[in-house]
Parts: sequence; C-alpha cells; structure tokens
Amino acid sequence: MTTPSASAPLFRFAAVTFDCADPAELARFYGEMFALPVTYSSDDFVFLGGGDGTPGLGFNRLPDYRRPSWPDPAEEKQAHIEVGVDDLDEAEARLLKLGATRPETQPQPDRWRVLLDPAGHPFCITTLV
Repeated sequence: MTTPSASAPLFRFAAVTFDCADPAELARFYGEMFALPVTYSSDDFVFLGGGDGTPGLGFNRLPDYRRPSWPDPAEEKQAHIEVGVDDLDEAEARLLKLGATRPETQPQPDRWRVLLDPAGHPFCITTLV
C-alpha cells in the first residue's frame, strides 16, 4: 500500500449506488440488512447511512431498469457486494424474510451463498470475511 504524497488528492470511499425500479423498496431491504438509516430520500433516489463519514448506499430510480438475470448472461449481474456474516444459515433465513430470493445456482454453498435483492442484484453472504 502506498501513502499519498502531500500534493496528491485524498480519496475516500463514499458510497455505492444501485440502479433499480423502486428506490424506496430497495433501500428498505438494505437498510434492514445493515441497520442503516435513511439520510436522504426523494421519489427517484434514496441514500442510507454515510452521515458520520462512513460509506453509504444509494438507490437510484432508472425508468427502464432491467433486472440482472444471473447466472443467465442475457442481462449480466453488473456488480455485486460481498456481505460478511457469522452464520450462513441464520443470515440466509433473515435475508429471505426481508425479501431476498435464492437462485438455484449456488457455486459453493458451504463457503458462501448467492442471494438476489428485491431488484434482482446478486450479492453473496460469507463467513470468510
């Protein structure tokens, strides 16, 4: 890891924003998953957390949003996040109650589980982080 010089700009990881059809619904899901409060909300954009200098999550309405179709490459996954958990079974059960779905394809379910958020974005839960 290199240290920035005095003249180099300082960069901070601020947020990840997901495109979706319903920002309020997707923010509810991730807000409950990570216990993050809504810090900004409009009809087309909702932002969670980020108020104390920590990274947040944004959800942006995209009028022609098309759900990822992972593992089918017709509509690629675009991006996904890895979520560390203590217990895969308990975490999966909780996230399914919140509105996640579990696709049939599970590359290594003993190490991590692939789930889909309510807008279809794949994400993984794992005990390895």
